[in-house]
Amino acid sequence: MIRMVVWVLEREVFSDGDERLAEAARNSGSRVVTWRDEWWEDGSWPREPDDQVVFHGSLANADQIARKLPWTPGAYCSTERFSCSSWWPGLSDVLASKEFAFTTVAELVASGPPPSFGERVFVRPDSALKPFSGRVLAAQDISLAALDHGFYYDDLDLPVVVGPGAQLGEEWRFVVVDSEIVAGSSYVADGREAGVSLDASATAWSYAAELSRRLAPPDPAYVLDVCETDRGLRLLELNPFSGADLYDCDRALIVAAVERGLGHL
Repeated sequence: MIRMVVWVLEREVFSDGDERLAEAARNSGSRVVTWRDEWWEDGSWPREPDDQVVFHGSLANADQIARKLPWTPGAYCSTERFSCSSWWPGLSDVLASKEFAFTTVAELVASGPPPSFGERVFVRPDSALKPFSGRVLAAQDISLAALDHGFYYDDLDLPVVVGPGAQLGEEWRFVVVDSEIVAGSSYVADGREAGVSLDASATAWSYAAELSRRLAPPDPAYVLDVCETDRGLRLLELNPFSGADLYDCDRALIVAAVERGLGHL
């Protein structure tokens, strides 16, 4: 029996309501269902025993779906595999951060960053769920308030990573499926605005393709961000596909690659 692919989309998360992804899914012959948060309360999520389900929406829901719902594959969000501590140490030669240290909110506030990191440092959560957004801070001004403690999280032992502050240039997001780059887009980090779609002729695409062949994939589908630095192109971060903004990445290519990976094309 041929199983249908059902795309479950949390429509209010992204600026276009995931309409382009929905259109691409429908054009491929797949079914589109709108996610409802009430399903967590009453357990009324759709039962799809004979179909394959792919979720796209918020990171929080992607993480819960991957852990709790019986959908196959459900969400591409193997959260622990995307934590910085799980993959940064093996790729330090290609990271945007030349140096970095893993610590906790409490330890960083109490002891400060290593003096060798300079007067300004970048701090972000270790977790891909990002309980606070990454930011550049003056080393002497690091405090609980500066790290949003008490607003988005209460755990003083929250793991974080800190490194020297760096000036980044243009940034690009690439969708990787089965270790192949299938779509890409530039974006503006300040405001998370989409840029322009890319194809395989772009230098950043070629660089991302090299990285994707080197990486142990955290999921069959994920996103990979590349940026310009004073040392050339570098790897910025990896994120779960099911909770990632796709910016101006070609949705038809993404849907085709994901469904091909599921054995439908």
